[in-house]
Amino acid sequence: MTSAPARAPRLTSLSHGGGCGCKIAPGVLAELIRHATPPPPFANLLVGAETADDAAVYRLNDEQAVIATTDFFMPIVDDPFDFGRIAAANALSDVYAMGGTPILALAILGMPINVLSAEVIREILRGGEAICAQAGIPIAGGHSIDSVEPIYGLAALGVVHPHDLKRNSSARAGDALLLGKPLGVGILSAAFKKDRLDDRGYRALIDTTTRLNVAGPELARLSGVHAMTDVTGFGLLGHLLEMCRGAGMSARVEMSLVPLLDNVLSLALAGCVTGASARNWASCGKEVESSPQLDSAATALLCDPQTSGGLLVACADEAVAAAVDVFRRHGFAQAAVVGQMGERAKDGAVRVTVDP
Repeated sequence: MTSAPARAPRLTSLSHGGGCGCKIAPGVLAELIRHATPPPPFANLLVGAETADDAAVYRLNDEQAVIATTDFFMPIVDDPFDFGRIAAANALSDVYAMGGTPILALAILGMPINVLSAEVIREILRGGEAICAQAGIPIAGGHSIDSVEPIYGLAALGVVHPHDLKRNSSARAGDALLLGKPLGVGILSAAFKKDRLDDRGYRALIDTTTRLNVAGPELARLSGVHAMTDVTGFGLLGHLLEMCRGAGMSARVEMSLVPLLDNVLSLALAGCVTGASARNWASCGKEVESSPQLDSAATALLCDPQTSGGLLVACADEAVAAAVDVFRRHGFAQAAVVGQMGERAKDGAVRVTVDP
């Protein structure tokens, strides 16, 4: 009697975390790099590591600057093609968040070769290729290793006119804060791992994480848009605090205005939250003032790690309508104003106030 072929393991069972929830917590990361020697000044390096921005930017000439970024993580879903698509969309988001247009990518691949079949690994690569084809760019090479846990992502290059470059540190007092995608990716992924996510929830998870943030370059060309970033592993509060620190300002968020993916609030109340959400709160909670009416589920959502999350835009009030229109035309139906930047902090401290 011949034995049945071994069943392929679930991708998510091979990793201790998934998606942007794998990121080192912001407080831990800050401590790791606190004593790093700053690089010598380069006149053409427009954006470096100073404000924890989404990508590095180097000016080539008066008309062109190159954007360079890399992003990779472990599986957030079990379907290898979907995993490849999500990881690629997440990596390209950093280029869009700087106001740039991607031009090419390199694949980053680490796989347990003796555990996963060649067919599964090829599907991961094919998913990344599909997203890059959608973005109109090639995957022009890459690097691979045999690793204990499956890892996939991209190193991505893009271009932007220096005048259109958008940093995460250039918000102005009184700017409205717009969020391009609803929150809840980490909640849905936690439910998926616990086999509590239905087909509708899974489709919502795939739809939002594979939607390219192609509105970025057009938003960057609006005169009233002052700053942009994308909301990923540190959650809305973590990335908004980076924006606040860069600008030396505080901000206010109205929880009732924050768009959410369907059913994530009830899932959060039922305990479907990620460990990364708690780590994010431990890192940023001391800089957040929240209303007593906000429950633990709301806090979990505001700190929820967003894999391939939405753009967070700071813009003048008179540019809000145009910015929302850009989001809508690019398919971001739930894009919304979620808060406002405050005044420059006189004591040097920044904080985010969250209202119900």
